[in-house]
Amino acid sequence: MSVANIREVFPYLRVRNADAAISFYTMAFGAKEKYRLAEPSGRIGHAELMFGEFIVMLSDEYPEYGILGPEAYGGTGSSIHLHVDDVDAMTKQAAVAGAKVTMEPTDMFYGERTAKLQDPFGHDWIIGSQNEHVTPEEIQRRFQEMVSRNQPE
Repeated sequence: MSVANIREVFPYLRVRNADAAISFYTMAFGAKEKYRLAEPSGRIGHAELMFGEFIVMLSDEYPEYGILGPEAYGGTGSSIHLHVDDVDAMTKQAAVAGAKVTMEPTDMFYGERTAKLQDPFGHDWIIGSQNEHVTPEEIQRRFQEMVSRNQPE
């Protein structure tokens, strides 16, 4: 089976309050709203945000169609990884906007400075900046070393 016909992949977030989420993502990450489709009640059926050159789509929950955000499940099974120029500055900016920092910026074995956040709508975000060029082989070696250090004796 070939995936040659795939041209783009878009994260699609479902949230309990899309209008508030759009405001948060704008303040926290500098996202720019491309457009939104809203019902007369204000419920947002679809919106697109530009994160730099990349689109993230989102909508309000539609429980009548089984469309629910992380708050309905008590968590999320995925995360979005943003690469930025300055992970420390972006982490602070997101925290000021209301994100919960779940891991402070840390230099990681795979050559990236990384932080983890949870937004007010239950989505997990990984914020990273490359701080070292590391080959896949070296990443694997470091990973094995780290795992072996953390094994119970």
